[in-house]
Amino acid sequence: MSTVLADPAEMIAHGAPRVIHNDAELEMYTDALFRLTALESPSSSEIEAIELLTLLVERYEQERYSIPAADPVTVVRLLVERQNLTQRDLIPQFGSESAVSMFMTGQRNLTVEQVRRLSARFKLPADVFIHKVSGTLSPKRPAKRASRFR
Repeated sequence: MSTVLADPAEMIAHGAPRVIHNDAELEMYTDALFRLTALESPSSSEIEAIELLTLLVERYEQERYSIPAADPVTVVRLLVERQNLTQRDLIPQFGSESAVSMFMTGQRNLTVEQVRRLSARFKLPADVFIHKVSGTLSPKRPAKRASRFR
């Protein structure tokens, strides 16, 4: 074991950064992080402290204040509502009024081109309009229609 980590418990007892457990600690770590990132020429130790504090702050915020991912229909509905739009206003992004309607009712998923157009219109990253399942992207394609000529 390295002499640097010979006694981590003693290091923590003397004030070394540790896991954040509450908002008061979060505020202290965030203040320290802001002071360090404001330095014009941080030393290598200060850069390491920035990295460590960033990890600790991000971990706490993700656990405490995580924002659940929304499905694309919910995202588009919210954008339409917030911008006082109608479904007809989305025809340029979808190609037709029926395509907008089918998407908004969950009958159809977005195509890659529709995602691109929505992303450009609302100035949002494309992944906002892509349905995610268990950490992976899901094309969530509609089932193919049975052929009448089988």
